[in-house]
Amino acid sequence: TLCGALFYDNFVNQLSGGDKNKEVVMGEFIEISTDGAQPFKGYLALPPSGKGPGLIVYQEIFGVNEAIRGTADYFAEEGYVVLAPDMFWRLEPGVSLTYDDADIRRAFGFFGELDFEAAAQDMKTVTAFLKAHEAVDRQGKGGATQVAALGYCLGGALAYQTAAHCDVDAAISYYGVAIEKQLGLKDRITCPVMFHCGGDDEHVPMEAVEEIRAGFADRDDVLVNVYEGAPHAFANRFRDTYDKSAA
Repeated sequence: TLCGALFYDNFVNQLSGGDKNKEVVMGEFIEISTDGAQPFKGYLALPPSGKGPGLIVYQEIFGVNEAIRGTADYFAEEGYVVLAPDMFWRLEPGVSLTYDDADIRRAFGFFGELDFEAAAQDMKTVTAFLKAHEAVDRQGKGGATQVAALGYCLGGALAYQTAAHCDVDAAISYYGVAIEKQLGLKDRITCPVMFHCGGDDEHVPMEAVEEIRAGFADRDDVLVNVYEGAPHAFANRFRDTYDKSAA
């Protein structure tokens, strides 16, 4: 839709500008619930105006940790109402891991146990909750209620799945894992999508990126960007893989 395209363009412009090292805490954990769904937690960050278009930020395999909360705060400062849902809540509520060896092992354990069918239901709950939030309702372009999905690593795959399963206006996937194995969902996606991929990503190899590119070759509103030499997690400034020029 036109509104979706306008929102997408604005969102992408925000990604390429501003000081990503700002450390302004703007959010808090809240309960996410809709009729008939079991409640769970998420980190909600509001913009200075208190209102704006909605943005779902999906976690890496490390939970809603400092990096994800910081990302939510950054985009809130840029004018979005940001919700980072706890996608591991069915396994262990409140997972927030660091990047040391012990936590990396724990993170892969959670990733291996994640029920993606149940996660799809959580995506629908999160999308519906954010759309109904008073800070988001009718705050998009032209008075529309707009929500986009953004994610990193595991979250990049969840953002892609949200585009297929939920009515969002745009989706942005940073080095989303195993998306090439989910191309059966692509015909369900009607919103603009952007993929950001590292050229030296051991978890999302170039063969996978080319499969994604080929799968969406007929879509001029789907962009696949590759950053040469960038590793996995190149956009995470809390990790030694951070590549400012790519992020």
